[in-house]
Amino acid sequence: MKSPTPSIRLDSGLAIGYTAPLATFEKSVELGGGTHFLLARNGRGKSTLLRTIAGSLKALTGDYCVDGYMQYLPEDMRFDPEVTPKGILKALLPKSRQEAAFALADRIELDVNKIYGRLSTGNRRKTALIMAEYSVKPDCGNILLLDEPFSGLDAFAREAFEEMWNSSDKNVLRLVSCHPDYDAMVMPSVLLIEGANISHHSGADQNWSGLKALLN
Repeated sequence: MKSPTPSIRLDSGLAIGYTAPLATFEKSVELGGGTHFLLARNGRGKSTLLRTIAGSLKALTGDYCVDGYMQYLPEDMRFDPEVTPKGILKALLPKSRQEAAFALADRIELDVNKIYGRLSTGNRRKTALIMAEYSVKPDCGNILLLDEPFSGLDAFAREAFEEMWNSSDKNVLRLVSCHPDYDAMVMPSVLLIEGANISHHSGADQNWSGLKALLN
């Protein structure tokens, strides 16, 4: 049985990339339950790091360890264009979670009876996020690797998911790749890819305004 407390350990010397390293951890990093943001300029390795942790891409050097039931939600995830969100959620979620999932869909104005192929980018993201969040297992630690989950989402839907994150920060570790959209956005825990280095920055009052100057 997996531990009720999720964790990710990223060792010093862990290098990510394909044929050549994109970025490397200078120091070891330990992440626990709660929300951790992943920031970098485009093309610097955010998706590559998430794929490496998910196990779909091999690390070039170094090691890492994950403890928890892990799900990886890539930015380009797609479902059958002829299926409705209702059909997707009924097929993938346990029956005990479906009522709550549909309630959230209604709250954030996702039409679950419209076929997936006709949904906007934002509503496709809503479908994928609801699927991932309500697949979380209550009896163990969970890890959600979310690549640009807010792409196309309106502020109301984003706030609804952030509320959910705040209420489940003990048994769920979320590593969220994103592009912050306002300077005051509070980000207490951040993995930052600066050039060829990956480092961890933490602080209760840490926000995007202070972090963006570190990106190069």
